Amino acid sequence: MSKKSNKMAEPKATKMDFNSAFQRTPSVIFHVKQSMEDFYLSDDTLEQITKQMEEEMVKGLGKDTNESAKVKMLPSFVQALADGSENGTFLALDLGGTNFRVLLVKLEHGEKPEMDSQIYKMPEEVITGSGEKLFDHIAQCMAEFLTRLNMKHVKLPVGFTFSFPCQQDRIDTARLISWTKGFSAEGVEGMDVVSLLREAIDRRGDIKVAIIAVVNDTVGTLMSCAYDIRDCMAGLIVGTGSNCCYMEKMKNVELLPGDEGDMCINMEWGAFGDDGALDIIRNGYDREVDCASLNKGKQLYEKMISGMYMGELVRLVLCKLTEDKVLFDGVASESLKTHGKFETAFVSQIERNVPNGYTALQNILHNLGLGALHSDCEIVEYVCEAVSTRAAYLCAAGIAAIARKIRANYPEKEELEFTVGVDGTVYRKHPTFAKNMAHKVGQLTEGRGINVKFALSYDGSGKGAALITAVAARLHMEKGKGEIVGR
Repeated sequence: MSKKSNKMAEPKATKMDFNSAFQRTPSVIFHVKQSMEDFYLSDDTLEQITKQMEEEMVKGLGKDTNESAKVKMLPSFVQALADGSENGTFLALDLGGTNFRVLLVKLEHGEKPEMDSQIYKMPEEVITGSGEKLFDHIAQCMAEFLTRLNMKHVKLPVGFTFSFPCQQDRIDTARLISWTKGFSAEGVEGMDVVSLLREAIDRRGDIKVAIIAVVNDTVGTLMSCAYDIRDCMAGLIVGTGSNCCYMEKMKNVELLPGDEGDMCINMEWGAFGDDGALDIIRNGYDREVDCASLNKGKQLYEKMISGMYMGELVRLVLCKLTEDKVLFDGVASESLKTHGKFETAFVSQIERNVPNGYTALQNILHNLGLGALHSDCEIVEYVCEAVSTRAAYLCAAGIAAIARKIRANYPEKEELEFTVGVDGTVYRKHPTFAKNMAHKVGQLTEGRGINVKFALSYDGSGKGAALITAVAARLHMEKGKGEIVGR
């Protein structure tokens, strides 16, 4: 496919026609538009990406093809969603970044869960040190939390949200495939993180808990939303990172025996394109972001979507336009030239406040050491919008692929309607991301008997982990295996 066929009309809200009061020469306008051209994706290209994601999903589910698949389609061993009958008190752990959270969650027959929690910092020397030091720190935080609640000697079932790529063969085991998000604790990759945590708890000897389930934050997002919305069948995270999960028919999960019932599949879709499938749309800025990352050549789809990279993509474009002397009179500040200084939060703030004028944008640029005229602000806004819109559309292509896959599992239905539970700072805080994504999903599923809805999933990493633990306990009882501790 040629580069020309990749382009689409610019987002409607852009202002590249420029107000006549702020004249730019035609050559400057042309230069800026040309610079951003590779961020625009045609509907044909998005359709192609959707089909490639569908193919990769099938490949990941296949017994003979999974090894070579980049989208690993990992079974989560969550085989049922909450039905409102869940009851009990549970401890939930949430590790997915530089903060670690411990929660106490009380569930009572479909009522709104009662929750108490505390956030603990994960020091740099912990996340980059030894695995033993990392899990000792987690166990210490658990002990401190339970001591504060005077529950240190209560036997509690635990759900552990561990938001890194893992291979599971049971709901209470998870072997770390690879660290992401800046973590590099030694001796953990390839190991069962539940066993490592149990060993750390045993070394202390002062808390009594039973780790029942280990889950990804995406799976927790699905479960949390499904507790309130019964037709929720997928979970999506668009925050620092990005990932998706959905309920698949066991008959399609060749990695596991049996063909009855459902299985929640943790896609780990951030690695889509690591085999070159996205090379047709990756541009020079994408390659520069990748080269500067800790995991070069990996998570390429995520690097075009998520909050960890969106601001950096904008910064690189602004640097190039400044170098080309079409921005800031050709003078870049030290902050603009510094990796990571243009935060993704700035992108959201800029696009949110533009309808009210450019004061907020000018304040952001001023704090970065940049003096911006109205004409500079127009270009900065344009760049932010192009980068965020591409991210929303690429995410939509992934969701459309999942929608088509789920639809194929229900051929008897004239129309399949289901909800995607969503969490993450980009989805929550960016003013147009959710709307752009939903609109494009609608276009990519049009005429296929699919109606996809989206709903914010509240506290999936906490409530979701507790609910998964509660469902595991319920299924344990239903199979006649007795009561799990802490019920």
